[in-house]
Amino acid sequence: MSEADVAGIVVLGAGQAGFQAAASLREAGFAGTLTLVGDETALPYQRPPLSKAYLAGKTEADGLALRPAAYLDAHRIAFRPGLVAEAIDRDGRRLLTAGGPIPYDHLVIATGARNRPLPVPGADLAGVHQLRGLADADALKTALEACRAAVVVGAGFIGLEFAAVAAARGVAVTVIELAERPMARAVSPETAAFFRNAHEASGVRFRFGAGLAAVEGRNGRVSGVVLADGTALAADLVLVGIGVLPNQEIAAQAGLGVGDGIRVDAFLATDDPAVSAIGDCARFPTRFAQGLAADGTVRIESVQNAIDQGRCLAARLTGRPAAYAAVPWFWSDQGPHKLQIAGLGAPGDAGVRRGTEAAFSVFRFRDGRLSAVESVNRAGDHMVARRLLAAGTSLTPEQAADPAFDLKALAVRA
Repeated sequence: MSEADVAGIVVLGAGQAGFQAAASLREAGFAGTLTLVGDETALPYQRPPLSKAYLAGKTEADGLALRPAAYLDAHRIAFRPGLVAEAIDRDGRRLLTAGGPIPYDHLVIATGARNRPLPVPGADLAGVHQLRGLADADALKTALEACRAAVVVGAGFIGLEFAAVAAARGVAVTVIELAERPMARAVSPETAAFFRNAHEASGVRFRFGAGLAAVEGRNGRVSGVVLADGTALAADLVLVGIGVLPNQEIAAQAGLGVGDGIRVDAFLATDDPAVSAIGDCARFPTRFAQGLAADGTVRIESVQNAIDQGRCLAARLTGRPAAYAAVPWFWSDQGPHKLQIAGLGAPGDAGVRRGTEAAFSVFRFRDGRLSAVESVNRAGDHMVARRLLAAGTSLTPEQAADPAFDLKALAVRA
């Protein structure tokens, strides 16, 4: 599809992926009508700082904006904030919204994901929080000011980032996790052990293998939680971080293929040639998912994926189609420690550690091939890993484990 074929593009979702698609379309020379529809009233903004720098008071709300309003005006991006989409009329090529229909020649769905709800009694009490958007972060910041004891449900990235911020403020923090280690689905046992020890050294307590039975309260406000084994923990704040669900309903209602995400092909197109999907809501094929999913597809929640898919789609819609092949990478700042991950690891992957106690990388291998690299306070390894994975360079576990082996030289040859 070229610019001549597309007079008007509507991007549904003004998060990182949606904004990037709109910005990249203009950068690629698209001159047609371009509308960016967002259900929040704020300008498109960064989300990663919400659980870190913003929550810690190190940055303000106006520092989160991806671009100022003047950028949208200068690039003729018609921003429609606070507008709720109701349905997609595929036959008429219209996005139906609470503010009226918006016609499109091509529709980009970048609706992101929402927090998974906590399925226990008391989850609706005041003082029970989730963290996804700016309003959530503002509510959490206010609650932290008077918080003495917090319970975090889920030892994933968001929960641990919050735990680090709260503990640094002197809050007594307990993290409840069903698995036997933190970040169990995302990182190796070696990396998980490092972060467990680091958090415990800052005063955070963990309850692993623990299910939550109920949230308790007094006068409509949280006062604690009860675990599945009957243990009661006092808390005046509960943060729920048990994963997300893709916002795929509007696509499903329109008859598009879904299944833990809106299904797209290697070019990020749905089964309707006039509709594409990108970002947290999209499930796509990639060689990095081999061994993770039977159909070779994955849904990735990351800034990198949102940005790279926005750029890839813009290139296709302006006549330069290429399959999406970017290396997945992620990061998490937890207290003074930075975790960077390149590739997609799986629980059964073998791990080889390289580095020191305080700064190391775990190189993970699946069927003898490098699948992912987790770098803790070791940014150089992370950059090398991204190059190796992009090129599909052969690296053996023995080479990775050998401190004398020159990884940088191997990456340069990749």
